[in-house]
This record gives sequence, structure tokens and C-alpha cells, in this order.
Amino acid sequence: MLPPEVVLSFFGISVLLALSPGPDNLFVLMQSAMWGRGAGLWVVLGLCTGLIGHTLAVAAGLAAVFAASETAFLAVKLIGAAYLLYLAWGALRAGASAYGGGRPPRQSAWQLYRRGIIMNLTNPKVSIFFLAFLPQFASPARGAIGPQMALLGGLFMLATLLVFGAVALFSGAVGERLRRSPRAQVWLNRLAGVVFIGLAARLMAAQR
Repeated sequence: MLPPEVVLSFFGISVLLALSPGPDNLFVLMQSAMWGRGAGLWVVLGLCTGLIGHTLAVAAGLAAVFAASETAFLAVKLIGAAYLLYLAWGALRAGASAYGGGRPPRQSAWQLYRRGIIMNLTNPKVSIFFLAFLPQFASPARGAIGPQMALLGGLFMLATLLVFGAVALFSGAVGERLRRSPRAQVWLNRLAGVVFIGLAARLMAAQR
């Protein structure tokens, strides 16, 4: 069992890390602005679900494979970048069609939730980060490492849920005003497309 001071220290650092600008919170911001607060929260839940996979990967030692294998790291990067470019294409097409007064079809909760999961799981740097970060707060002297890793992963997910949830609520409120204007909707979709392309390029440039 983790002592309270370790739990508080880890949770505080996790909140600060979630607050720092990065691809995930930027992704949440754009999705919330495009589709609304509820949509953004579904994306956040998907991202948090993806963190479960990274936590299990660390516990099982799979994250070490990404850290050691250039091929595995590159393969996951390519999948993630391709998915982001797919989202960019969809956003740019929606922006172009909005001139005719049309609106892009609303995304279902499952589509948004799945989008968050894929976005998180296809970023191998998250697994490597977990591999370097979580073990610093676990100790064999406190018992089995597996349950400690699970608790730390859960705390990190809670911090992410709180911070990213706030981002979704804020950007969703701003986006609601923008979506009332057809021209603003066009530029919002175009901005989202550019952001997704930028995230894809950043992911491809990432090093182990």
C-alpha cells in the first residue's frame, strides 16, 4: 500500500503534468470546440481508458519493448500519425462544405470515446513516460509492485480526468458560440485540421 505522502506527491505532480501543454489536452480542446462539451468529455474518457492500456503495458513490461525497439516504436508512431491525418482530412472537408450552410454530422458518443482511446494508445511516448515515471513512486518494500502500479495509474487517470474535463467544459462553451456562425464554423474546422496535421508531424518527429 502506498503511504499518503507518496499518493499526494504523485497526484500533485500528475495534475501539473496534465496542465502542461501537450498533444492530448490540445486534442481535447479542439474536439470540444468542434462538437461541444459533452463530446469533449467523451474524448476525455477515451483518453483515460487508453491510460489503462499504458499502465498494463508498464506492469507487463511491454513499455520496455517500445523503449528498446526502434521498429515497434516507429510502427505505433505511423499508426497514430495516419489516424491524426485521417481526422485532419475529415475536419478540412467539413470546413469546406460548411460554406453551403451544411454542418458536419454529429459524432456519436462511441465514436468520440473510441477517438480518445486510439489517440492515446497510438502515442508510444506515453508508454515510455509511464515506464520512467511510475516506478519512481513504487517500492518492493511496500509489497507487490503490480497493485502499486495499478494505483498509480489510477491516480494519474483521475488527475487527467479532472484537468482535461475542465478543458473540455471551457473550450466547449467557447465553441458553442463559434458554432452559431457558419463562417466561424468553417474556420474552426480548418483550424482543427491544421492542428491535427501538426500533431501528426509532432508524433512522427518524436524520439524514444
